Amino acid sequence: MMKEKLPVLRVRMLGGERVTYGDLPILHHRGGVTRALKLLLILLYNSQTGITRSRLLEDLYGREEVLDGANNLRVACYRLKRMLVEAGLPEYDYISIQDGRYRFEGPMKIEVDAHIFRRLISRAGEEEDEEQRIRMLKEACIMYSGEFLSELSGEERVVLEGMRYKEMYSCALQEVCDYLQEQREYEEVLKLCATACELYPFDEWQAVRIDCYMALNRYKEAYREYEDTAKLFFEELGISPSERMMKQMKVLSGHLSRIPRDINEIKGGLKEKNPEEGAFYCSLPSFRDGYRLVRRIMERNGQSIYLMLCTIIDSSGRPMEHSSRLDTMSRTLHEAIKHSLRRCDSFTRYSPAQFLVLLVGTNRENCQLISDRILRFFSEGHRSWSRNLDCYISSVAEMESEQTRRSFLG
Repeated sequence: MMKEKLPVLRVRMLGGERVTYGDLPILHHRGGVTRALKLLLILLYNSQTGITRSRLLEDLYGREEVLDGANNLRVACYRLKRMLVEAGLPEYDYISIQDGRYRFEGPMKIEVDAHIFRRLISRAGEEEDEEQRIRMLKEACIMYSGEFLSELSGEERVVLEGMRYKEMYSCALQEVCDYLQEQREYEEVLKLCATACELYPFDEWQAVRIDCYMALNRYKEAYREYEDTAKLFFEELGISPSERMMKQMKVLSGHLSRIPRDINEIKGGLKEKNPEEGAFYCSLPSFRDGYRLVRRIMERNGQSIYLMLCTIIDSSGRPMEHSSRLDTMSRTLHEAIKHSLRRCDSFTRYSPAQFLVLLVGTNRENCQLISDRILRFFSEGHRSWSRNLDCYISSVAEMESEQTRRSFLG
């Protein structure tokens, strides 16, 4: 059969694993990467140089005990060939062994995105014409849609290879962005960096977008980009953006302060864009500011204010340490608090296992009712979780009079 007459076997390894023969998905499984698909991906990735039996066994089975490695591999290869034909590929041997190395060979054209990506980066490095080099680098950046073999990211060799791909992508994108910014093609940079921000939100590609927004005199969008990034960094990592972004913020503040606005426009900007039901969730810095404000109000009108600390605890009564179970419990507690309070109440996540709740204009009895309601909502789907939640309530007035103000509120 002529390769030109057959559909192309396309392999995606960057941003998810997928193999298609024309429009037909091959060995695709919703539950993840099967052993057969893993073997196929390994062979396809190493199709240019081949892979030794010992390396193939190690990559395929990892540290699992394989009593008869050669026989297991022989059976796996036989099954893969049969499955490919059953999936719609033409009859062919597909796996060849020469000089002790396994290779994938097919009668059709084979396109592996990782190979194409590397070729573009390599050719760009040899290209002397700047425009041609940028064109190839840009093409590589566009085709990079995520981590290398993300479903196999727990394997050391895949992780190391993935780091190399990420470095190639980051270097290529930086060079492309520098060039496009010199050419004042800011809109193109915004598009390219949008993908980078989604893939690697903590690598601060947002700073490049902010530069572009400012160059386009779109200061409101630049400020929004900064705010969203600062919130992400604080809530997920507990840190502030880099010095570069802090300097951008100072420049932004100067530009925004010179933009004339009337009171209605300002009020519109202060309003919630999409008001939600339930209590108001805010970042810890915003919660801290709100606490300090209502504390001052309390000094003036004597209104009662309570602070509640909700902690997810382990069997020893200590705050639960980070785990997938804590992540699930934390999301459930967030919803429990949100839907157990009034819209005028606010709350924030203080740590992975703790939430703070500010209750204004209520009494201790009602605080206890709220605590019970949160516990009931939290453990609604898992009764045993009732033992994993501790709610401590304290009057802000008492905290002030006893000079026992919590360190986390400063």
